[in-house]
Amino acid sequence: MNELTLRDVGPLLLERIQRVADARGWTRQHALMHMLETGLFECEAELASRLTDSDSMALQAAIAAMEVIPDDPGFGRIGRAEPVKPRTQPDQSIRPDMRPDRPVRPPGQDAG
Repeated sequence: MNELTLRDVGPLLLERIQRVADARGWTRQHALMHMLETGLFECEAELASRLTDSDSMALQAAIAAMEVIPDDPGFGRIGRAEPVKPRTQPDQSIRPDMRPDRPVRPPGQDAG
C-alpha cells in the first residue's frame, strides 16, 4: 500500500480525527483510511444520483406535460392528492361512572 501524506491539516481537524480513532479503538492511520473510503463512497453515490442536462430537461418536459392533463375521474387524477381534512379532536372527557373516587363494581352488580 502506498503511503499517504496530508499537508496543512489544521489542529481542529486532527483533533476530530483522533477522537474518532480513540472512540473506535483504532490508530489514527486506520481512522483516516476508513474516513477516506467512507467519504469516497458518499461522493461517488452523490455523483451517480445527479441527472445529466438532457435527462433533467426531459424530466421537466414530462412533468410539465402531466401538469396540463385535465382533471377527469381516471388518468388525470393519478398523483393528485385530495385536500387533507383537519381531524376533529376525540372526546376525552371523563364520564361520571369513570371517576376515580367511585368504587369499581364488576359488571352486573347494582350499586344499591
